[in-house]
Amino acid sequence: MTRDYPDPELLIRTSGEQRVSNFLIWQLSYSEFIFNSKMWPDFDGEELKACIKTYQSRQRRFGGL
Repeated sequence: MTRDYPDPELLIRTSGEQRVSNFLIWQLSYSEFIFNSKMWPDFDGEELKACIKTYQSRQRRFGGL
């Protein structure tokens, strides 16, 4: 089902929950996670920009140390 698509680079989880609930568990193995405390209806463009800025500041190691 997802083999024709690249794995996600970033997962943003809203509502403050720090779990993925078995969502795309294999595809997310090298993804970056951002857990945002805002609820989905309150998550706006500014929040999205802040999450992307945080993602851009990270150094991805793809499982390395």
